[in-house]
Amino acid sequence: MSILKSIRQWASRIKRDAVTLWFAYRHPGTPWFAKALAAFVVAYALSPIDLIPDFIPVLGYLDDALLLPGLIWLNIRLIPGDVLQECRARADVWMKEQGAKPRSMAGAVLVFAIWIGVAIAIWAWFNTRS
Repeated sequence: MSILKSIRQWASRIKRDAVTLWFAYRHPGTPWFAKALAAFVVAYALSPIDLIPDFIPVLGYLDDALLLPGLIWLNIRLIPGDVLQECRARADVWMKEQGAKPRSMAGAVLVFAIWIGVAIAIWAWFNTRS
């Protein structure tokens, strides 16, 4: 198996697992702590904008390559096996029917709010140093 094929399969699993968490968040069998983490992960994963923009060299891809897969891996470990299987099946059906992952405007608002908070913190820090 070529490295490029392995990377494509890995990326496909990440997309599917993000959609799986979207369904797991709504599933009554998911524990509350897994739902709380899933809400954050799904909002971020399905957001049309990134926390660290991709145009920033190296750092721009760290969230896509390390942060997001790590959070998805952790969240999947917190979901009971039967719930996870059901949600993965629903995610597979969704991906086949829709052809794409859903978008989360809540995630976009979350990322935008973080950027505003960082900008205010930087402004306040520079303002107190003067």
